Amino acid sequence: MSKIRVVIADDHQLLREGIRALLSLSADIEVVGEAADGRAAVDTCVKLDPDLVLMDIAMPGLGGLEATLELKREHPRTKILVLTQYEDREYVRRFLKAGVSGFVLKKAAGAALAEAIRGAAHGGLVLDPAVAQAAFDEAGKPASGQADPYETLTDREKQVFKLVAEGKSNKEVAQLLEISVKTAMTHRERMMEKLDLHNRADLTRMAVKLGVVRVEP
Repeated sequence: MSKIRVVIADDHQLLREGIRALLSLSADIEVVGEAADGRAAVDTCVKLDPDLVLMDIAMPGLGGLEATLELKREHPRTKILVLTQYEDREYVRRFLKAGVSGFVLKKAAGAALAEAIRGAAHGGLVLDPAVAQAAFDEAGKPASGQADPYETLTDREKQVFKLVAEGKSNKEVAQLLEISVKTAMTHRERMMEKLDLHNRADLTRMAVKLGVVRVEP
């Protein structure tokens, strides 16, 4: 039986090493690569063609959500299992909408991680109980009647939105997304126009409000 080939994407080396050691105990799972940020996660998956990537949310540069959007476009065969410490409903909603195969909380991963990987790799939707409750609560809320402004953006504009909100320059955005500075500027202008934003401060406030970037306590 062929092994499930996995890439671990997390900016903490000790956590990656711990997960690799844990998964080495499962004969049917093989860790084939690691990445310390979202850009590297996308590039590694395109290069190695894994069955599944364990994707952290909060990573430097290209974050987990933005890497997920790009990976779904560039390499849709690879399943994405979000490995996170957050139970935030907004993150859950946005990742599920992006097409991930599930969520596993870092604090509850343990031996259940291998089973979650197996379930996701074989087409299932794997949700930690706390995350599942957040998802169900969100689904049960009445519609507000207001469209989510974030969803008016293209996937690339969503990536630019997050990076600009984090203070990245046009040059840094271009480098992280592997596009030209001119293209980065065009995406930024269109994104700002769609959201009716006029400066970086307004953009950052909206990004926090929408749950696109997180302010640590």
